[in-house]
Amino acid sequence: MTSRRVFLKSGAMAMVTMGLAPSFLARTAAAGSRKKLLITVFQRGAVDGLNMVVPYGEADYYRARPSIAIARPGAAEGAIDLNGFFGLHPRMSAFKPLWDRGELAIVQASGSHDTTRSHFDAQDYMESATPGVKSTKDGWLNRYLAASAAHDAAVAEGRNPLRAVALTSQMPRTLQGAAPALAMGNTADFTVADMSARTSFEEIYQATHDKSLNGAGGEAFEAMRTLSKKTAGQYRPANGAAYPRSPFGQALQEIARLAKSDVGLEIAFAESTQWDHHVNQGAATGQMANRLDDFSRGIAALAQDLGERMADTIILTMSEFGRAVAENGSRGTDHGHGNAMFVIGGSVKGKEVYGKWPGLKADQRFEGRDLAVTTDFRDVFGEVVVKHLGASAATTARVFPGYEVKRSAFHGVLRA
Repeated sequence: MTSRRVFLKSGAMAMVTMGLAPSFLARTAAAGSRKKLLITVFQRGAVDGLNMVVPYGEADYYRARPSIAIARPGAAEGAIDLNGFFGLHPRMSAFKPLWDRGELAIVQASGSHDTTRSHFDAQDYMESATPGVKSTKDGWLNRYLAASAAHDAAVAEGRNPLRAVALTSQMPRTLQGAAPALAMGNTADFTVADMSARTSFEEIYQATHDKSLNGAGGEAFEAMRTLSKKTAGQYRPANGAAYPRSPFGQALQEIARLAKSDVGLEIAFAESTQWDHHVNQGAATGQMANRLDDFSRGIAALAQDLGERMADTIILTMSEFGRAVAENGSRGTDHGHGNAMFVIGGSVKGKEVYGKWPGLKADQRFEGRDLAVTTDFRDVFGEVVVKHLGASAATTARVFPGYEVKRSAFHGVLRA
């Protein structure tokens, strides 16, 4: 089935990707049923995982980074101790309560076994979940939506684009494909406030001789009406949550708004950018420290805001690859290999750093320079899809083509 994209102008651009289907929202909105929610966060630009989750128990970490290493716990501006070997960057204190409550887990030395150091290729491979294959047309989350709908008559009948929403200006690679999905800057942007303008838009789409575009346009406007009704009024975060005023923080707030509006949201996507720090990366302070502060406070606020809904929610973070072990001559870090992923939620077996740590000695590094990958990122994705979203073996085979998802490869990050 051919996908259609409809662009609607309302102060900002909203993009709709959907299959050609009948009306999608009435049954979903009426039911108001709460399903499992997966929120994925992409750290674009390749975050330096070694300064994010600090291996302070590794002497070679300090030898390799004389000016940008994070000090050991207990020292001024030192790492926040987690388990006697790893610690969080000191600007990530917002994550410590999640760790202490057992709601946060880390998967170390994770990533793709593909050797590319290209941002574009590595992001494409991770979002398609087919590393090394450039011909994949759809993203892994879109394939999950399509496969799960094929096995769920109610989902297939509804064809609800609000099952999957990206709080981005363009549809991310991971949600591109035949299954319905939306991309929008925020819920207010995905409306046409002027009624006469909205009527004109609808008349244009209704008058078109392209029946497929006519149908998609109608569904887009129905989505606009539903969002306008469900998200009307000023949003007030719950439980004392305070989001950063950054674009990332506001995107996460919009995800919380949608999740609590009961519009059938199952997959949400947000991205945190500007992680490519080749020059003047900084240590406990500086440009990376500022990004980590925004990143951790935003996600912590989202978890706090969702409250009891976190029992049915997983927040999964990822980045295309890590950074080199040794700092460069510009007091930054160059493109690397292995990295760290965060998994947050009520069903997480937290307060644990998972994955085999390969070490940072010169002969333990990938190609003599990088943190080696010991956990394929698809095994982390697969555990979330199977244990959290309840995917069958047939579904996972469609979600991860060319890769066998084995329970034996799961780290046990999630409760069964």
